[in-house]
Amino acid sequence: MRITALVENKSDCELTPVHGLALYIETEKHRLLFDLGPDDTLLKNAEKRGIDLGQVDAAVISHGHFDHGGALAAFLEVNRTAKIYVQRRAFEKHFSKSLGFVKVPVGLDRKLMEHPQVVLVDGEYRIDEELLLFTVADCSRYYSAANDTLYDENGRDMFAHEQDLMIFGERNALIMGCGHCGVVNILERAKAYKPDVCVGGYHLRVPVTKKTVPEEVLEGIAGELRKYDMDFYTCHCTGDKAFAYLAERVSRMRYLACGKCVEV
Repeated sequence: MRITALVENKSDCELTPVHGLALYIETEKHRLLFDLGPDDTLLKNAEKRGIDLGQVDAAVISHGHFDHGGALAAFLEVNRTAKIYVQRRAFEKHFSKSLGFVKVPVGLDRKLMEHPQVVLVDGEYRIDEELLLFTVADCSRYYSAANDTLYDENGRDMFAHEQDLMIFGERNALIMGCGHCGVVNILERAKAYKPDVCVGGYHLRVPVTKKTVPEEVLEGIAGELRKYDMDFYTCHCTGDKAFAYLAERVSRMRYLACGKCVEV
């Protein structure tokens, strides 16, 4: 299995960074995308790496925010066959509110909900023997206050629209988007699937205010991650300060910047 960050916030290579996430994943059976990023950066960076997005056979959108699914329309223009798996509730209205400002829409293009390539999912969903989508109901442990700026139509977002991906192979990989439900809670939910690698963001920093969650939350997360015999690659919404803190305390923690690859 090979995982390449095609869209990510940081880059030290020829690829263009942007706030968002898109992972191109090559497995024994699939060429798939996990998240699509906010715009056509995905298409441009794929072209720079010689990756034909028309050959992607499946895509997963982790949750209903545009920085993870904003490029859906652009992707559908270049790929007419791949199924795109999205939780049904991801197409509900989602907003961001910080610094006392009005709520700003951050959701997906709702017109694409009815597209024939889009597969609407309700909770756990087995794509095939290699790919499994799951959701997390209990988000209580080591809650990230960075979530407090995010809303849906009913109030504070509870992230029922967020899904994570298990890829089963010689080594099993857990793939997350923002990890709004909390990396500790997601790992607890995924424990039965025996992941060897965890890749994704932890949402420990508010993009607008650049404020990181309190140190006691970071310390609690670090303590939980140390319990796992696992490689961790984080990115996107974790934030530099939180990553540095965790990397000092979790020996197998790495950052997956734009253009970087993980061999599993």
